[in-house]
Amino acid sequence: MAPQFFITSLTIFFFSILVKFSSSISDIDSLLLLKTSFQNTVALSSWNTSIPPCDGDHANWSGVLCYRGHIWGFKLENMNLKGTIDVNAIKDLPYIRTISFMHNQFDSPWPNLNKLTGLKTIFLSDNKFSGDVPDDAFKGMQWLKKIHLSNNQLTGPIPSSLASLPRLMSLKLDGNKFSGPIPQFQRTIKSFSVANNQLEGQIPATLSKIPASSFSGNEKLCGAPLGPCSSQKKSLSPPSSSSSSSSSSSIDAHGIWFVVLASLALLVIAAVILFFIIRRKKKSEQGALEEGGGVGLIGTSNRTVESSSTQKRGPSSSNNDNSDDPGGSRKSRGSSNNSSRREEMKLSFVREEASEQFDLQDLLRASAEILGSSCHSSSYKAVLLSGSTVVVKRFKQMNNVGREEFKEHMRRLGRLNHPNLIPLLAYYYKRDEKLFITPSIPNGSLAVRLHGYKAIGQVSLDWPKRLKIVKGVAQGIAYLYQELPNLIAPHGNLKSSNVLLGESMEPIITDYGSVPVTNQDIAHEIMVAYKSPEYLQHGRITKKTDVWSLGLLILEILTGKFPANFVQQSELSLANWVDSIAQEEWTSQVFDKDMEFSRNSEGEIYKLLNIALACCDIDVDKRLDLQEAVDRIQEVQIQEDNNEEDL
Repeated sequence: MAPQFFITSLTIFFFSILVKFSSSISDIDSLLLLKTSFQNTVALSSWNTSIPPCDGDHANWSGVLCYRGHIWGFKLENMNLKGTIDVNAIKDLPYIRTISFMHNQFDSPWPNLNKLTGLKTIFLSDNKFSGDVPDDAFKGMQWLKKIHLSNNQLTGPIPSSLASLPRLMSLKLDGNKFSGPIPQFQRTIKSFSVANNQLEGQIPATLSKIPASSFSGNEKLCGAPLGPCSSQKKSLSPPSSSSSSSSSSSIDAHGIWFVVLASLALLVIAAVILFFIIRRKKKSEQGALEEGGGVGLIGTSNRTVESSSTQKRGPSSSNNDNSDDPGGSRKSRGSSNNSSRREEMKLSFVREEASEQFDLQDLLRASAEILGSSCHSSSYKAVLLSGSTVVVKRFKQMNNVGREEFKEHMRRLGRLNHPNLIPLLAYYYKRDEKLFITPSIPNGSLAVRLHGYKAIGQVSLDWPKRLKIVKGVAQGIAYLYQELPNLIAPHGNLKSSNVLLGESMEPIITDYGSVPVTNQDIAHEIMVAYKSPEYLQHGRITKKTDVWSLGLLILEILTGKFPANFVQQSELSLANWVDSIAQEEWTSQVFDKDMEFSRNSEGEIYKLLNIALACCDIDVDKRLDLQEAVDRIQEVQIQEDNNEEDL
């Protein structure tokens, strides 16, 4: 009996190994088949048969997400991938729950993702997917919670199958070419945006509490939270002629003549008003403004600026500012309203030299090129008629504080002066939107130079340049802490896309000091500080939150890996990943393979990597203080090879 039991157990053991091995082979075949549908697959060089995709929870293949030896998702972001997504290649992988192909170059029609019925999240934003999405594209995908398709070229109606998803929590369709009405969603969605499409009709009641900015850029949409639809307006007016035909039939000829004469009088008055409007527009060169590329920088319609800076018209501002009327010739109420309008319709300069270089009219006449856009902000590069270039960042949801408090904070930021901080030149205040105007920096962002340098025809950053960038960023953050001591997180959004590179590759930090004026209900979506361990665990940020962001940025610079590519839900971060690898393997496993450095510098790179890990300690009390981190960073040296024979 015992030998038979032993043989049976042994058979089961070998059979389980065979099944596991066969499953691994099947996974490899599926992923390699998927890879063949892509173009520009340089970033997927680790996808080969020499090693399995997963080793427990660790992924051996880049962009693959693993759990207990199974492939449960893909995070192939910012890899410049093109081609198509072969869903048939991976439809038989039973554990797939999430896919993200954001920030690539896919330009195919909609992939048949409903073959992956177990998906919980779909992230395809910032690609070039085009054409109509089939109405049943999401039919049967009952587990879907998040769908992000922003900034593609998708057309046609929004699929009605989206509206019936029982667990949908987040839907981002902004920046496409969807048309027609919004489907009647069965449930309230926490995060929703269809801005900048071609939608029309009434917004469903289940979406009425979504911020108005989520529907902006769709001229034919109406209903809450936007303005009422025309049918609603009519319902508020007296009964129509069709409902009172009996009374209208009793109107005599005298009444008819009165109506005709009154209509003619209104037409004459309208013609006179139109004549003076056209005349005033010509005098103020409004025609030139309407032809300029920068008109769209301010407001959601052309009503925002309708005349020159000395002649404003339109409804009075709703803000209660007590500004003085420079003319002093109008009555108090008219003077206050006109002054408030003038205050709202002009740029506020925080640097004297900038006010002599351009004004609001120059900005509106400028040709504008969009640099980036999201549902919360947009950035434009504006080339002024003088030839100089500025960057305009438009915030759509920054009404966390009142006008005077906002002005004071802007003046505080305007007084900052450091070579590693981008100077704020001017700002524009309106209750529901703000503009920040800064100089244009020639070499773009650190994020592009780290992760997309091949796409722009550049070489990778070597060790001396990376160390220079780290030291400059550290000095800039230290200056912010010195000058803004009352802020909990003087930067609050430190990441590689907010570090620009000057002519000599010196780092220039942007987007700082925005925590006090950012709406708290969206801060966790857009700011790095609100993704820190202390916020995720305790719902708060601390004086050491920027230190954590600095450490994460240093790790990104040294490893060449996006921090966002690591799965937060499984408590795996870039810092945890680095810390999980033995130090003797850092050179081959952790350091960016495209980073050139001499052998003598290896010890200094190790030193900087350890500083970064100390900055990323989950325990705030054990985390380095900012000044201690800065001092230790400044001690790191390049250590070039001077004597090759010593190697």
